[in-house]
Amino acid sequence: MSIVRPFNVEQVRSDFPVLNREVHGKPLVYFDTAASAQRPVAVIEAIDDFYRRHNANVHRGVHSLSQEATDLYEGGRKKLADFINAASDREIVFTRGTTEAINLVAQSFLRPVLNPGDEILVSHMEHHANIVPWQMLCQQTGAVLKVIPINQRGELEIESLPDLLTERVKLVGLVHISNALGTVNPVAEVCRMAKKSGIPVLIDGAQAMPHTPVDVQALGCDFYCLSGHKMYGPTGIGALWAREATLEAMPPWQGGGEMIRRVTFEDTTWNDVPAKFEAGTPHIAGAIGLGAAVDYLSSFDPAEIAVHENTVLEYASQRLQEIEGLRIIGTAHHKAGVISFTLKDVHPHDLGTVIDHYGIALRTGHHCAMPVMQFFGVPATARVSFGLYNTVSEVDALIEALLSAREMFV
Repeated sequence: MSIVRPFNVEQVRSDFPVLNREVHGKPLVYFDTAASAQRPVAVIEAIDDFYRRHNANVHRGVHSLSQEATDLYEGGRKKLADFINAASDREIVFTRGTTEAINLVAQSFLRPVLNPGDEILVSHMEHHANIVPWQMLCQQTGAVLKVIPINQRGELEIESLPDLLTERVKLVGLVHISNALGTVNPVAEVCRMAKKSGIPVLIDGAQAMPHTPVDVQALGCDFYCLSGHKMYGPTGIGALWAREATLEAMPPWQGGGEMIRRVTFEDTTWNDVPAKFEAGTPHIAGAIGLGAAVDYLSSFDPAEIAVHENTVLEYASQRLQEIEGLRIIGTAHHKAGVISFTLKDVHPHDLGTVIDHYGIALRTGHHCAMPVMQFFGVPATARVSFGLYNTVSEVDALIEALLSAREMFV
């Protein structure tokens, strides 16, 4: 979809029905987009229309509803492929989300070639989804997990990479934007460095998709993983991007219907990609809703979205630093819409509970990034994360609530 309207945050907010509600008698302020973004009407209506008018299983059905459902489902794949500049929609494998996409790569691409002593390289700022699958793989194969260090600002120490990218490294897994720190990593540079040594790179793009244009061909990565619910689409749907030749060479990960071409009790032959990796009845409505989310994001100039979100981020960073005893965790020079912080003598969970009574939704805890918390010496943080619907006036409401909360705990 081509750009059809200028970005206006008040008009954008009217697209999200949930923002009209109140929580504890206060207007909802939703600062938890990094966990899961809200859905615009266009996504809700696309899913509703499927279930009301087209609901049927996809592929192989000859009746009209099945053909309509198939067209809508595959249309979602085509929209996503175009959105991230994939060479073909055959390079898009639908998954339940980023986590499943990473596990697919771990078990189908990497496990068959790993030997004891081989290495997998990840950064210190990874989400558990880009740590645990590799740890499990190391336990299964005798490979070793290595870590790219970060500095006290929460930035990747990229100068350490040349020494880490040895012939033993079989894959680099790196987050595009940190969900706990907001750090935007130099993923294209990492890909260039790894490529010189012939090392494949997987990018966890869950947090990047709603904040920055993603061009998988320009990045130079080998795998890009994403989640629909982070980019204003449904939960339970996401995707793995990889080059068609790479997918063709990978064995299937799960067996069952749709991923087969022919089955006998003696042998089975696999379907073409991407069907080879989509066993069973897929999340049809999810793929359709994801396509609608792509259309919605594509209706704006991404540069205008970035300017707005950066304005909110900078304003919030400035206002938060005015609060006595508040410490921001993660001060990278290049950040997206995430701020993690602690407030002296107040546990983040207590803080989050009090803030909720002001109608403000923020996240507290380790954010599925416990190594990050350990690095900064904190058990947990409070985290505000912004979407294209947030405003500076909502930041002001947050500051007032935090000041009131601090008085309660003094």
